[in-house]
Amino acid sequence: MLQKLDISNFTTIKGKCIDKIPLTYQVFGKPLYQAPIVLVNHALTGNSTVCGKDGWWSGLIGKGKCIDTNKYTVLSFNIPGNGYDGIAENLIEEYKIFNARDIAAIFLEGLKSLEIDKLYATIGGSVGGGIAWELAALHPKLIEHLIPIATDWKSTDWLKANCLVQEQILLNSKNPVYDARLHAMLMYRSPESFKQKFNRTYNQEKNIYNVESWLLHHGEKLDGRFALSAYKELNYILANIDITKGKEGFLEVVQEIESDIHIISVDSDMFFTVAEDKITFEELKQVKQNVNHRIINSVHGHDAFLIEYEQLSTLLKDVF
Repeated sequence: MLQKLDISNFTTIKGKCIDKIPLTYQVFGKPLYQAPIVLVNHALTGNSTVCGKDGWWSGLIGKGKCIDTNKYTVLSFNIPGNGYDGIAENLIEEYKIFNARDIAAIFLEGLKSLEIDKLYATIGGSVGGGIAWELAALHPKLIEHLIPIATDWKSTDWLKANCLVQEQILLNSKNPVYDARLHAMLMYRSPESFKQKFNRTYNQEKNIYNVESWLLHHGEKLDGRFALSAYKELNYILANIDITKGKEGFLEVVQEIESDIHIISVDSDMFFTVAEDKITFEELKQVKQNVNHRIINSVHGHDAFLIEYEQLSTLLKDVF
């Protein structure tokens, strides 16, 4: 069930004061305060429905799953403005208002309102993982296990470049959400994934190749459920992850984080590359002992964190 609380008098990193921010969330598994709490951060087009019948991460979270809802309380906030509450007035037209740290700060205010001062784990993929990094940097004692998946603590030049192309499509296309999604899918998957899935097969009925049919389907599907303002906002947040901005260097920030850090990469990820995660891991080891780096082997690219549930469950078994 979608629940709601209001964050009052919030000041963004850029200094803009917002009187009230509606923050919606869902709770799965054990009731709050009766079990260890796992905070799950959703990705760009995701939402707080992380498990169950329509859950986007139900392969990982649920009864008897890796994150077992018989043992844990699973909490997930919606990024304000993602449109999941269905209330048009809660959409954010000023799409550059929040960066990833702002969202982490809003989530932190939500946790305070719920009187939660300790999380067993915080886990997220892609931009959700970037927000997890920001949350740990803001409150170094909050999270016991920090699990950033297919992500990093900063938006690289490569990521920013792709987000700029997305932004230009969203600002200039006659069919912005649809067209932007087509481009995004090329980054979420890999050439080998496309070859394995389609192998140049042709759809005689539609008179187009199956890869083309698949892409057009994804464009239509997202266009039917995702607001343009939400896409622009989340794309901007994705392009603006940086736990060091306005602070000292990376090592100075992360040495304060008390969490066990479990970095999980995808070897074929072209969005958040395994090479960048390896650099992050090697730097972390200079100041922290409680850190490890694990890799999902998959042809499916960035989206493997939504596909390779068995591997992910195995990699996280010792945590959960």
